[in-house]
Amino acid sequence: MNVCELLRLLQTEHDETAARADHLREQIERLTTDLAETEARLAELAATRKVIDGLTPPDAGTAPAETATATVYQRIVTTFNEHPEKVFRVRDLHEHLDLPTDEPSINVTRSRLGRLARQGFLEQPGRGRYQKRTQRPLRATGRVSALPGY
Repeated sequence: MNVCELLRLLQTEHDETAARADHLREQIERLTTDLAETEARLAELAATRKVIDGLTPPDAGTAPAETATATVYQRIVTTFNEHPEKVFRVRDLHEHLDLPTDEPSINVTRSRLGRLARQGFLEQPGRGRYQKRTQRPLRATGRVSALPGY
């Protein structure tokens, strides 16, 4: 074997090894991205679990999530029924109901209060403030009354 052939074989092996290294770097990059996304999802699931556990009454034990949600809604509605004139902020409502006051829990309740407001049970006298609606608004019937001359 001469020197030229040896150099050609070395270059071929170098190129193959460099290609393999590039392929492995791409795999590492892809796996690192997948790992980061998976870890982020795990953190979201853990936070969700913590919020749900915090909203579940201690005597509920292993109650289904739907029951726990219904119980929290019922506690909220009961509070507004017991205090129809009182204006609550979300954090005040949480303190009144002995619910956790961490941001994820507050955001869940804010969403629930928004839903109750859209359904007409609550009204918002100001931003971030909720009060029981004392009178439901009349709904439009969709009928147009006949105007004289038209």
